[in-house]
Amino acid sequence: MSDAAILPFERAEPSASLPRPIFPLAVRGLALSYGATQVLAGVDLDLGARGCTVVMGPNGAGKSLLLKLLHGLIAPSGGVIDWAGQSPSEVTRRQALVFQRPVLLRRSVGANIDFVLKARGLPRATVRERRTALLAHVGLAEKTDLPARRLSGGEAQRLALARALATEPEVLFLDEPTASLDPASALAIEEIVTRARDLGTRVIFVTHDVGQARRLADDVVFLHRGRVAEHRPAEAFFAAPRSEAAAGYLAGRIVV
Repeated sequence: MSDAAILPFERAEPSASLPRPIFPLAVRGLALSYGATQVLAGVDLDLGARGCTVVMGPNGAGKSLLLKLLHGLIAPSGGVIDWAGQSPSEVTRRQALVFQRPVLLRRSVGANIDFVLKARGLPRATVRERRTALLAHVGLAEKTDLPARRLSGGEAQRLALARALATEPEVLFLDEPTASLDPASALAIEEIVTRARDLGTRVIFVTHDVGQARRLADDVVFLHRGRVAEHRPAEAFFAAPRSEAAAGYLAGRIVV
């Protein structure tokens, strides 16, 4: 079976029979407050339909909250999130989010994939075929019948990714998915994410790992104190960051 049958694929140009495009994404004056505490303020951001955007910044900069806002999981206190004329709630079902700690069903590895595919109304034979291909794609084909709770941390995250890809998302949000993994497991996740990006899925990836960001990013959004300090192509950002906060961060200094 080809990747295009089950995984992110090169999408056709929009037509009357296809869903409306969700790019470009335009964010203007985005703000989020909890009581008197403002955690995001005046965030402006423009993203196109291709590539992997890496979101970086020190702890507390608002990276994870930005992902949740873009995905429609929480409502902003102010500002606009415009997915090509649509609100986050209108496009959430065409996106997927993978957290740092995978959230899995207390079922077998295969049943975790089946649950997603059946929810899409696919025939039983198609569910079985796609589950097999997805688990092979993430290196879990031999663990189909194993209880998901018995997977290692890296395996569990790969299963979470496979389950996200089963929905054929147009946008894949990843919130530090390798933060607690060993280098080999992290590399396996990066390879899956890179393949998804190359096949047409728009990736927005939060990480603290500078090396990982260099490997994955097409562009970098650097958040500092709840604002976008920089948003530039990855090569330019890493070669010569313009903001003092980003320069300090990349140099390994403590940035607050």
